[in-house]
Amino acid sequence: MTTGSPEPLTTAQQELYDWLTDYIGCHRHSPSIRQMMQAMGLRSPAPVQSRLRHLQQKGWLTWQEGQARTLELLGGMASGIPVLGAVAAGGLVETFDDVQERLDLAPVLETRGLFALTVNGDSMVDAHIANGDVVLMEPVQEPSRLRQGTIVSALVPGSGTTLKYFHLDGGLVRLEAANPAYAPIEVPAEQVQVQGKLKAVWRQV
Repeated sequence: MTTGSPEPLTTAQQELYDWLTDYIGCHRHSPSIRQMMQAMGLRSPAPVQSRLRHLQQKGWLTWQEGQARTLELLGGMASGIPVLGAVAAGGLVETFDDVQERLDLAPVLETRGLFALTVNGDSMVDAHIANGDVVLMEPVQEPSRLRQGTIVSALVPGSGTTLKYFHLDGGLVRLEAANPAYAPIEVPAEQVQVQGKLKAVWRQV
């Protein structure tokens, strides 16, 4: 294995390494060779194994050949919780699906699937969530089981994602701000996709 800084990667090697970084960051374990093949669009394990060998030789990971689950990343690429875009705390805005930066909080918060959003606006200031804060969100599988008043990131199709208090009343969802200057957003429940519930707030000072 190379000592010091890892050597530069080819495009194919970088593609695999970036995918491994995202997969391990999300699942907390390394994928199988077959999963790597599928992700890279390959029909044979040989190219994947070749890329893994080169990644190991260049100092980006350790791996016992033939044992995919022994893979461990070593390189200096971005790791941690992906910042998936911006979330409105005023009106509704369009969200972005490109990962532009990451928060290295994984050792502290081990919640499965945790993701981060940057807050735009002041509609949640009375909940001590200010413009520019980063909120850490836990994925929501069953919105109907959320406690009333839970702070969520909710997607209203065609409008965007907003951070609000969640209330479910029959077939109607009410998204309330923590600022009296903003009126509640009321929409049919089937039109709302609750993406996550608030886990923590990160503020840089």
